[in-house]
Amino acid sequence: MKIDCKQVWDYISDYLDDSLSPATREMVQRHLESCEICSAILDSTRNILILTADDRVFELPAGFSDRLHARLAREISAGPDGKCKPPES
Repeated sequence: MKIDCKQVWDYISDYLDDSLSPATREMVQRHLESCEICSAILDSTRNILILTADDRVFELPAGFSDRLHARLAREISAGPDGKCKPPES
């Protein structure tokens, strides 16, 4: 059985926690070996976990949180093609 990127993204956290069944873990691993995008997402997620586990405190630039939330709102409201999607009912 072959899985697609969306399925791999759903499994990333469990993959890193080593809590997937052996069969699912093998499917995810095979996908990661051939997909640069999913491999990059795995690496980025792993790096975020390493950074957030660090006991040191990082000071964010002033206004970072506001800019981040505004950017996330724009990205979420855009569809996969970058155009605005209709509001959900």
